[in-house]
Amino acid sequence: MATKKPANPALPPETPRTSDGGDSVVLERRAQKIKPPQMYQVAMLNDDYTPMEFVVMVIQEFFGKDREAATQIMLKIHLDGKGVCGVYSRDVAATKVDQVLEAARQGGHPLQCVSEPIE
Repeated sequence: MATKKPANPALPPETPRTSDGGDSVVLERRAQKIKPPQMYQVAMLNDDYTPMEFVVMVIQEFFGKDREAATQIMLKIHLDGKGVCGVYSRDVAATKVDQVLEAARQGGHPLQCVSEPIE
């Protein structure tokens, strides 16, 4: 059994006070400059083996485009060699690329899809 009383904790030394309240702390509010996240465009690349109908179906399924918009994007891919399917944040763009590449692999097509940062 303890017979000794516990000691009181030592108090910090008192700071001298000035008549103008100099011991108070004033915080300044600074405006935070937050930039929006870097956006990435998801683009498909043309090849000579993937059927156009498959490309249209992939654009509709993974990018939420209607048949008309998907066909226009497919034609741009076919004629220009590359076409942008959508613009997303980095993680969403990476997921879209993975979904397209997996669908192409399962369909036996060499379709390529990439994400690129927007300047």
